[in-house]
Amino acid sequence: MYAVAVNFELVPGREDQFLPLMYANARTSLESEPGCQQFDVCKDPEAPGRVFLYELYTDRAAFDAHLMSTHFKTFDSAVAPMIAHKTVQCFSQVSQ
Repeated sequence: MYAVAVNFELVPGREDQFLPLMYANARTSLESEPGCQQFDVCKDPEAPGRVFLYELYTDRAAFDAHLMSTHFKTFDSAVAPMIAHKTVQCFSQVSQ
């Protein structure tokens, strides 16, 4: 399993434009990418403009395929001007 955590700080006033695009990206990822197992979109109720993603993929190759997908590239270019700051953290499952 390969986990991805993304934190967005949006440009003030852009959350209402950003979230529908983010939800569509998540839904399309789950429906059309076999390696996408989970894609949660969360927002901080006390901090407008702060959005957190939790994504699970079967492996790193599945995440790379997500990044190369047409729907992700379209989403990414559409929301770029709405994002003030973004951090991405990736985690591989540790076997016991």
